[in-house]
Amino acid sequence: MSLIENLQQQLRRGELSSVALVERYLERIQQREPQVRGYLTVTAEQALAHAHARDNRRAQGEDMGLLMGIPIALKDNLCTQGIPTTCASRILAGYQPPYDATVVERLTQAGAIVLGKTNLDEFAMGSSTEHSAYQITTNPWDATRVPGGSSGGSGAVVAARECVAALGSDTGGSIRLPASFCGVVGLKPTYGRVSRYGLVAYASSLDQIGPFATTVADAAIMLAAIAGYDPKDSTSIETPVPDYLGALAGLPATQPLAGLTLGVIQETLTEGLDPEVAQAFDRAVAQLESLGAQVMPISCPTFATGLAAYYILAPAEASANLARYDGVRYALRVPAADLLGMYKETRGQGFGREVKRRIMLGTYTLSQGYYDAYYLQAQKVRTLIRRDFDQAFTQVQALLSPTAPAPAFPIGSKDNDPLSMYLTDLMTIPVNLAGLPALSVPCGLTMGGLPIGLQVVGNVLQETVILQIAHAYEQSTSWHQQVPPLVQD
Repeated sequence: MSLIENLQQQLRRGELSSVALVERYLERIQQREPQVRGYLTVTAEQALAHAHARDNRRAQGEDMGLLMGIPIALKDNLCTQGIPTTCASRILAGYQPPYDATVVERLTQAGAIVLGKTNLDEFAMGSSTEHSAYQITTNPWDATRVPGGSSGGSGAVVAARECVAALGSDTGGSIRLPASFCGVVGLKPTYGRVSRYGLVAYASSLDQIGPFATTVADAAIMLAAIAGYDPKDSTSIETPVPDYLGALAGLPATQPLAGLTLGVIQETLTEGLDPEVAQAFDRAVAQLESLGAQVMPISCPTFATGLAAYYILAPAEASANLARYDGVRYALRVPAADLLGMYKETRGQGFGREVKRRIMLGTYTLSQGYYDAYYLQAQKVRTLIRRDFDQAFTQVQALLSPTAPAPAFPIGSKDNDPLSMYLTDLMTIPVNLAGLPALSVPCGLTMGGLPIGLQVVGNVLQETVILQIAHAYEQSTSWHQQVPPLVQD
């Protein structure tokens, strides 16, 4: 039984109240945050008030939603009415949106209780959560190492058991990478499966919101709560939401993956792959075979070009999306002698180094004389990557790879080497370019005790398939039961 299901049972039977549950997690936050630093804002008073309201509704016999009384956290690029939404940037310091993102509305309708907003790389641009303007989040497994990014705060607080589950956003691996580094489950849905309304945009054609949880079943519950068509998002897909949790319960007890053919993406098994990651991945593949799946090698020839295409397309979209932060309408404004000076001073002081780097790269890419040479070529590569995936899915039901080439790296070790940092997303970026669903599930620990993740990639809207594969694997191993030393204390 998953954590959410277990807590729901206790709440239904009256063995636990929502107030007591929220108090438990607020106490953990108080104890563990000095080390983890995963939250930017903790909404303790509001969370307790909402917990009282949930308990009152339950006492009156109201039907409990999917997440009634369950404490969760939100990445701080999701708009929350009356609660700061900073995107970990000084340019949005103190900004409080006048509305909730659609996913926040849906979680609230399902009964969830928001404990706070989590840290991220500024405007979701990064792979380590070191590029926040406010603090560096640490990995609960080793405080000297990064939690991954850009949703590192959400991954870290779930791993540190400072909430039951959390939401992040994934533009090039920003959910799956922290999930891998922090030893939790992270799911990036199909592009359009979850509304982006109220998500502060980084790269609009790539961004997607998804859950972090300690088990696949809990990730399925979270996805069920937030998925579905939203008329406020023009890219939202109008199709029914499956019973994700029911699909997991319906798996056979023995040989649960019989009849499935899975493909190992050969381009991810490169010379740069960490030996311990390679060994853990090989063991995971063997375990999936023991569960009844047939496994075959699959080549996606343009997979390796995804990184180069991404770092043309994403900065180009970021350059356009971040143009709105000019000191005129909201948040930071630095006074100057004239309007142009105010623009320069506001953006110069408001944006951090990595955001400036990507804005400049994107602006250059879109400039006259370079648009055809770079941006249009990258779009063509994106099409080829999608065709490779389409071809692969004529042979298999899902694809497998390590989530990251190596485990979590030391804080500060890639500060002066942006390319090395970008290579961290090598395995995850092509999935975003193709708009496919994928998740990371724990599949091992290094000799030094750092988590390793297995990535399962599905075809469009095949979240049910990848959840079933990951759930069957998870239930046949004990990796999801391992907890960081911080939690053991």
